[in-house]
Amino acid sequence: MCRYATTTRIEGVKLLGRIVATSFAVGMTLILGAAAVGLYFWNTTSIDTTGQVTFDRPVQIPPLAESTVADDGTRVFDLTMQRGTSDLGHGPDTQTWGVNGDYLGPTLRAERGENVRVNVTNEVGEMSTLHWHGMHLPAAMDGGPHQTVEPGATWSPHWTIDQPAASLWYHPHLHGSTASHVYRGLAGMFLVDDQDGPVLPDEYGVDDIPVIVQDKKFNGNQLDEDGAVFANVGTLGDEILVNGTPGAFLDVTTERVRLRLLNASNARIYNFSFDTGLPFDLIGTDGGLLESPVTLRSLQLSPGERAEIVVEVPAGTRNVLRSTPPDLRADLWQTHFSGGDDSFDVLELRAAATLESNESVPDHLATLEDLGEPTVTRSFELTSTTEINGSKMDMNRIDEVVVAGTTELWEIDNVSGMVHNFHVHDVQFQVVEATGMPADHPTLTGRKDTVYVPPGTTVRLLMRFDGHTDPNIPYMYHCHLLRHEDDGMMGQFVVVGADEVEEVGVLPIHSAHHDHGGESHTG
Repeated sequence: MCRYATTTRIEGVKLLGRIVATSFAVGMTLILGAAAVGLYFWNTTSIDTTGQVTFDRPVQIPPLAESTVADDGTRVFDLTMQRGTSDLGHGPDTQTWGVNGDYLGPTLRAERGENVRVNVTNEVGEMSTLHWHGMHLPAAMDGGPHQTVEPGATWSPHWTIDQPAASLWYHPHLHGSTASHVYRGLAGMFLVDDQDGPVLPDEYGVDDIPVIVQDKKFNGNQLDEDGAVFANVGTLGDEILVNGTPGAFLDVTTERVRLRLLNASNARIYNFSFDTGLPFDLIGTDGGLLESPVTLRSLQLSPGERAEIVVEVPAGTRNVLRSTPPDLRADLWQTHFSGGDDSFDVLELRAAATLESNESVPDHLATLEDLGEPTVTRSFELTSTTEINGSKMDMNRIDEVVVAGTTELWEIDNVSGMVHNFHVHDVQFQVVEATGMPADHPTLTGRKDTVYVPPGTTVRLLMRFDGHTDPNIPYMYHCHLLRHEDDGMMGQFVVVGADEVEEVGVLPIHSAHHDHGGESHTG
């Protein structure tokens, strides 16, 4: 009996040993398999196209949008959002969306002080919006998620342009679908001119060139909207388009060329420079001209940011605008899987053997308005890829109430450990402090509406809220990595008169629908 019990215990121990050994082997196999998968993706996700791009297509220059002047002096533009097919480097049958065309849209151009009206017709077959990014205008005309345009309808926002000369842009802002609608091609530039501004290269398409940079990836000959591997930043592509052109080159015919750079990508951050080390003058950021030009050799832009640069390209030379790995100031994992190790050739500048003379950059460009001393300080924590201050976007909740005529200091603190930037509608702000960067860093000295906020850092933004008030219709603030915005990383604020603060409450659903912004009718 005892011998049997002892034998049974021995066999049990052996069986347990075999189970443990098998479990250990299975666990190690899973760990090694996961490590192999991780190593594979680590080694295959970095992208480097430098020196490999064949620049064989002249860059498309978006046409200037046609306009008419109404009897009351209002400049009127007509825009139609529509579906089409385009050749983005994978044949002519790539399904795309565009404005007044198959992909992207025309460049709107108007002067400071002009009254404008834009008739926006939606023919894409589903609800969308069109937001005027960087424009100071009434909330009802902003084109945010409350000003939706139904299929077959026309929305007609109108406003007076009341801000300095700047390179602005337009794109959809439908809550939950912004990333998809922009990625498919709904975007374009809106240039504001100022007759009292300095003399600069301004012959559109000759020495004044929009450079809309986007990254794309493809599944066969169709756009692939899948998100990045191991990072929740959204779609990261492995090919570059400039104004919708793959392998783009620009024939430079003048001594100086003004490039209006726009990062219109959904998630990718670029660090622009020239392969030859060619210097350039930074003359403007999101909200307009700097006080004085600054000579740089590299310039980083996160999604939604713009910069104006003037380049003197030596006659008879070729210089490639490229993006080298951006300084995301994130950890190793976030950097690698958020595009921080990637490099791209973007656009080749081909200078003619003989160049025509044109305007040089003056020493003084603009006098920036004093925004005053802040009377209110607000704090915003970027707490995840879906939340600000621990809350997801709620179309029926007003998060902040701002009194018109006041200057405020907004402190943006990225506590999430992830890659983010921050965009505010209606205003252009001054960056007064950014962790880890000098206050006089050239890219932060001008007026901006979008700013990169690296993980673990804080930026402090000074902004003045003048003019337009509305207690019922909000503006937005949000991360401009569009997947984050769609997933809820956005909040709402209203600008009101001092006597209207108590009137602000919870918005009824769709109370600020498109019929409250401009005029709307079904075509």
